[in-house]
Amino acid sequence: MKIITSENHRHLQAEIENLIHNFNETGDMLVDGKRNKLKLFELKGIKVNVKSFKIPNAVNKIAYRFVRKSKAERSFKYAEYLLSKKVGTPQPIAYVEETTAFSFLRSFYLSEQLSYDLTYREIDLNKSGHEAILRAFTQFIFELHEKEIEFLDNSPGNTLIRLNEGNPKFFLVDLNRMNFKALNFSERMKNFSRLTQEKEVVRIMANEYAKQIDKNEEEVFEAMWFYIRKFQESFVRKKAFKKKFKL
Repeated sequence: MKIITSENHRHLQAEIENLIHNFNETGDMLVDGKRNKLKLFELKGIKVNVKSFKIPNAVNKIAYRFVRKSKAERSFKYAEYLLSKKVGTPQPIAYVEETTAFSFLRSFYLSEQLSYDLTYREIDLNKSGHEAILRAFTQFIFELHEKEIEFLDNSPGNTLIRLNEGNPKFFLVDLNRMNFKALNFSERMKNFSRLTQEKEVVRIMANEYAKQIDKNEEEVFEAMWFYIRKFQESFVRKKAFKKKFKL
């Protein structure tokens, strides 16, 4: 078992090893998904969020063992990078990998549990103050782009929001898919494609993003809406394919 901790959490090494050995039998389940599981533990007074990644298929068992970084390692290193760029994310604690000589097995990403008030999914324009939250979120995404960060899993549940007395703070989770590069206009607009299908919401995001760049609001809206429609069409096709072949 390989355990890599952050500098501030090295004192938890033994507790982390014990936690992983007993992962299936202990902890409070937060998400019990087909691919990944999320559990909550307490280690020496610290609430720890543990994401257990599904054992990969036969090809990826080899790839993750010898070629690619695991999802757990990427999550850990990307969290450290985000914090170095002053981008919010739960404090990384460690990542753990179980391997054999020729194969990759389980992996885990551990971070400090973060309290929050809502996610992007709960933003509701009918509620007082939520348009301001949406505009602040759009500014946050713009700042990510300016810092050359492309959050590929920019979906409704992957940004945690603390209201912070009218000055919202945003924290990214589910970090294993990111690019770090200068983003052109199309790539920036595509980065909004998973968030919503509500035109009114997209109008507000386009209005706010247009304030930050040298583009007019309608151009920003049309580009955002194009990629949203494209993503939804692809999503529907994939769903129909899986249903047809019972995948």
